[in-house]
Amino acid sequence: MPTSPSSSAQAAQKAVADRLRELMLDAGLQGQELAALCGWNAAKTSRIINAKTAPSDSDIRAWCAACGAEDQAADLIAKSRAADSMFLEWRRMERTGLRAAQESVRPLYERTQRFRAYAPWILPGLVQTRGYTTAILSAIRDRRGLVDDVPAAVEERMARQRVVHDGNHRFVLLIEESVLRSGLGGPEVMALQLRHLLTIGRLPTVSLGVIPFRSDRERAWPVEGFWIYDTAQVSVELVSGYLTVTQPSEIAMYGRAFAELGELAVHGAKARQLITNALDSLD
Repeated sequence: MPTSPSSSAQAAQKAVADRLRELMLDAGLQGQELAALCGWNAAKTSRIINAKTAPSDSDIRAWCAACGAEDQAADLIAKSRAADSMFLEWRRMERTGLRAAQESVRPLYERTQRFRAYAPWILPGLVQTRGYTTAILSAIRDRRGLVDDVPAAVEERMARQRVVHDGNHRFVLLIEESVLRSGLGGPEVMALQLRHLLTIGRLPTVSLGVIPFRSDRERAWPVEGFWIYDTAQVSVELVSGYLTVTQPSEIAMYGRAFAELGELAVHGAKARQLITNALDSLD
């Protein structure tokens, strides 16, 4: 597993590494001695201890056996797997195409009651039009050289949007004004998308905020796009991977960032005016 750029994933990886080091020291072993007992090079022990290489399940079992702590193996394996799942590389999630990646999050959307989303560069998937989604997923397919299942992936995302209208769901969306003027998909696609956003923003279940351009933005600077699902999970889309945050302290950090960004946003008629201005600029 590559080292994640996320502090959450790094912390989870390091916690496993620190516990393995403690077991080694408690057993009175040095790195070279443990390596010999496990049948690998001492450099591997060093990489694991320093969280530069994530141990495999068999590595953890061998390590615990060498330390006389076989009863610790199952728990450490579970923690290591959890750390691995926090950061999922795009090439792993999308190896069978984009549709599978879209389908994988449907259960999460269906069970979440309160969605909070911050969009610094593209509109959230739940408010995208078919044309806008097609443009985005087509670009992702081409950039990553993926299986061409864009039409099926678009259908899955469109089907998932039913949570906006059905069930007990609430949505709080914060969108940077620059997103409204990104031009993704071309003028016709953007025009339809902006009109759709005006409609979605009037739904009683949706709170739509737009963070306007300003010359004196000294706080709440733009950050990576993220979703907060209730208070149980945060999902972040990075260039290199898909990050899932479940640590309460880090979920709280995203919650505070969302609140700070929300203080800069305008809502209601003012937000609709910014969307209309972007729409008019397409003419």
